[in-house]
Amino acid sequence: MNDITNRRALLLVNPKARRGQESIAPVVERLEAGGLRVSVETFEALPEIARDIVRVRHRADLVIVCGGDGSVSSAAVAVMESRLPMGIIPMGTANDLARTLEIPLDLGKAADVIVEGGRRLIDIGTVNGHAFFNVASIGLSTDLAQGLDPALKKRFGRFGYALAAMKVLTKARLFEARITEKGVATEVKTYQIAVGNGRHYGGGNIVEETAEIDDGHLDLYSLEMTNLWKMALMLRSFRSGTHGAWSEVRTARCVEFDIETKRPMPVNTDGEIVTSTPAHFKVHPKAISVFAPAGARIQPSTKVLDDAVSANSG
Repeated sequence: MNDITNRRALLLVNPKARRGQESIAPVVERLEAGGLRVSVETFEALPEIARDIVRVRHRADLVIVCGGDGSVSSAAVAVMESRLPMGIIPMGTANDLARTLEIPLDLGKAADVIVEGGRRLIDIGTVNGHAFFNVASIGLSTDLAQGLDPALKKRFGRFGYALAAMKVLTKARLFEARITEKGVATEVKTYQIAVGNGRHYGGGNIVEETAEIDDGHLDLYSLEMTNLWKMALMLRSFRSGTHGAWSEVRTARCVEFDIETKRPMPVNTDGEIVTSTPAHFKVHPKAISVFAPAGARIQPSTKVLDDAVSANSG
């Protein structure tokens, strides 16, 4: 167990997250009982997260994000540049990063993970400079993100996603794209191109069966079937990460990808539309230290936290 007594924690809360209206008091109490000195700040828009971290980085020893995957991804670049360790209190709908890191979805137990002090160095993916932990995609999932009613998402959670997905599938069309990997370009007609950094995405799907969030590469897949409704037969393989076995699914693994389309198309990162094509994807290996349970892959030392304390205590 790492000693975090008297460490200064910046707790950032997204009240618009699915569970954002729940009282944060029990979480703060668990953290403070564990010896942390907690400062709480709320944010109304995702860009505010990075600004808050930059503003107070010299007065904090760790950052804790209370929100969904979009909130955590919005904090990623600022956390990486500040070199502060990050804790996660999963308050979103899918909470895919928490699932990947085996962080409990119970808020109190998630706080206990931070108090226990175990950490894991994980990769960050970026697309045109915007960070993502799970998946960035073009096509179907972007249409879903744009068409999902926030009220429906908050009320029905993953079931709300399913309702919106059915509507998107009835209107889906193939698009043409060029995928460039290691200088080699491939022209495709596809319904979706997804680039994964982590393991879980979409509330239970797996990017690729061997994918890990600290493996130092990105996993790409492209859906190139002629009949989109064949996806109904493929659902189980997406849950297990074995969808690459289907001939209609192109897969690739690399540290960088470039994707171009005939017209600019929006890019969805961890549930948020942040940029558009042409898109440059890149992995940043072991870029952030995240508090994770003892069963996860733990950093062998406390060096990252100790360095952060030294850098920010002056």
